[in-house]
Amino acid sequence: MRQCQARQLRNRRRPVRGDKFQVAPLGMYMLRTAVVPLLVASVGFGESNGAQSLGQAHVARALTAPKVEEFVGDLSPRTASAISDFRQRQPRDGAPVSLPTSAFLSYDDKNFYVVFVCRDDPALVRARMAKREDIGDDDSVSVYLDTFADSQRAYQFTVNPLGIQRDSVITEGQKPDARFDTVWRSEGRLTPDGYVVWMAIPFKSLRFPPGERQTWRIALARYIPHNNETAFWPHISMKQQGFVQQMAVLEGIQNVSPGRNVQLIPYFTATDARLLDWGSGKYPAQQEYRGGVDAKVVVRNALTVDVTANPDFSQVESDDPQVTVNQRFEVFFPDKRPFFIENAGYFETPINLFFSRRIADPQFGARITGKAGRWAIGALGMDDRAPGKRLAASNPYYQDHAVVGVARVQREFAKDSRFGAFVSSRDFGNSWNRMASVDTRLRLSPTWYFTGQMARSYDKQLNGGKREGPAYWADLTHSSTHFTYTATYTDISPDFRAPLGFVRRTDIRQTQHYAGYFWRPEGGKVLSYGPSFSAAWNWLRDGRLQDRYWNGSFSMDFSGPSGFTLNRYDALEFYWNQNFRYARSDASFYSGFLRWLYFYGSYGQGKGVNYNPAYGLDPYLALTRNASFGFTLRPTPRARIEEYYYYSWLGNRNPASYGASVYTNHLFRTKVNYQFTRALSVRAIVDYYTLLPDASMINETKSKLLTGDVLLTYMLHPGTALHIGYNRRYENVRIDPTARPVVLYGVSPLDLTGGQLFIKLSYLFRY
Repeated sequence: MRQCQARQLRNRRRPVRGDKFQVAPLGMYMLRTAVVPLLVASVGFGESNGAQSLGQAHVARALTAPKVEEFVGDLSPRTASAISDFRQRQPRDGAPVSLPTSAFLSYDDKNFYVVFVCRDDPALVRARMAKREDIGDDDSVSVYLDTFADSQRAYQFTVNPLGIQRDSVITEGQKPDARFDTVWRSEGRLTPDGYVVWMAIPFKSLRFPPGERQTWRIALARYIPHNNETAFWPHISMKQQGFVQQMAVLEGIQNVSPGRNVQLIPYFTATDARLLDWGSGKYPAQQEYRGGVDAKVVVRNALTVDVTANPDFSQVESDDPQVTVNQRFEVFFPDKRPFFIENAGYFETPINLFFSRRIADPQFGARITGKAGRWAIGALGMDDRAPGKRLAASNPYYQDHAVVGVARVQREFAKDSRFGAFVSSRDFGNSWNRMASVDTRLRLSPTWYFTGQMARSYDKQLNGGKREGPAYWADLTHSSTHFTYTATYTDISPDFRAPLGFVRRTDIRQTQHYAGYFWRPEGGKVLSYGPSFSAAWNWLRDGRLQDRYWNGSFSMDFSGPSGFTLNRYDALEFYWNQNFRYARSDASFYSGFLRWLYFYGSYGQGKGVNYNPAYGLDPYLALTRNASFGFTLRPTPRARIEEYYYYSWLGNRNPASYGASVYTNHLFRTKVNYQFTRALSVRAIVDYYTLLPDASMINETKSKLLTGDVLLTYMLHPGTALHIGYNRRYENVRIDPTARPVVLYGVSPLDLTGGQLFIKLSYLFRY
């Protein structure tokens, strides 16, 4: 069968670089036939009110703050105001929650209170003493608050049965922003018939419009992992797109204010490092002491102004391991620095025009974010010392700073629709870049959305060269209980430049399509199953085909949770004046059926391109294999052990040396965390990376890297924390002071190339 398919593929005509395609008419045809009729058919598009109301709650002022003890055992008289009509979103959309769940709301002058009472078999409840935010595998409850009642954004506060917190911001049309952190209190208690969770969210930690009477929107949720079940009040259905717009109206909050909301976070860091000097082969001592302060002021309850002096832009957590060998395009590593991750959603656009990691070494910074009526605004100004440090001392711009400015505004209108604009500027020496963009998100119907963006860049290089070019992006998405469809069109000029953004490819016209249909049977262990299909075509802007692919998958998910996916990928790629046609097959699985063990894995094989051949060789088609496996083991409620392994192999297809290795790449990560208390934890990470290439086939150097670091953290709450860390780094180098060069890279065994001890202390003052 495979041989027959291979013959059929070989007999098909292969497009070559000279083939022409009328891409622009294709894009216009898609807009005419898909978007325009939907705009006409969307009778609700012109309505001026916000999202529809699917429920309502009235919260009463509490004479005394609720306590956990009042809800353990026989319920207190507060049960009269209980909310208990929770409905499943998954696995049975609209069905009552499988286990009794009640929530109680109240408030006083300073806090908004939520208490959950959840019934369950104690032997099935998953609850661990974990780091803040690290509760994704546990039972949990959540409250969502849309404090501006604009159906666009909502705070999410989540707690596990032991009181461990996680918070984030939900923005319609974007992924949840788990980088958001604020100060609030929570408690959790396991009971003979389930668990109770108590939350106290200070009004000082929220942003809301001024006024005597507040009208918010609210949703309450419970996650039951052993059933793979998520339930909400009010019912948040999968039958329509959007999350915040389905939340209930919350009334009753009166005469509250965040008060004088000023925050100061002074910090101090001390570092003692011994790093290898590759010129001398010695390890000179490098001590650095640094201090500064971050200030935050909330204006009119809604706008946040952040100013920083000698900012703390250290990154305590290391990057997750990723494969970077033989990659045609840049690999994305997310920014984890505190200043940048807070309120990052205000600057996001469909085409990523602001990737904060491009600002590598700032000295000062200021930012304003927040809401003003139906407007959402964000602005940032900062310098960057990194560009000047990269230049030779003889360069006239050596040690100069780049100056960066970014601004974004969004205006909400109609039903869950918005319009936005973005501008950015970067100046360094006599070079500069200017960016301007507009974008929109339109709710065409309860299940259809259109998102579009237009941008244009203006760029001048240090050598005086100038260029400018546009970029366009359009997306049409349908999502319902069973069927999902997405069509995306991208058009980026070869002269488009976004030095502050993350744009992998320019000179491209691309159309992408995804369709998936999933059955969701009622009852039984199978929660969902079904096929999905995706395809894409990429052309140069002059119409020449560059590559295309199609991908077919079948997935099945079970309660537990667990599931698997089977996948087939077929591609045609034009690279280095050659057409490469190849295919791959892979399978993946995951399982969290056991309370103390979660594991996952994947395996794939087929063909792929060697993008980086040895000198004198052209890129060529090779054999590929890749595999991954990982698990999370919880031997006790306080201990967590994570193991991850990734394997990648490229092999020769030449008959004379068929199967000979071009390169083998291994990635190992071991991560151990022990949580002494909610605030105190110790974490150790060991990473091992090895690349074993055949230098006659690929332009890579043999490399081995072993790193280890230990981090002790005491975090009282966000902003107040003590970190003490130590790390060491070993590489396959040989150090010989009598040789030239002194340090020879790419040999074995491993040798020490650096070590570092650091202490970081910060404290939050709130006024």
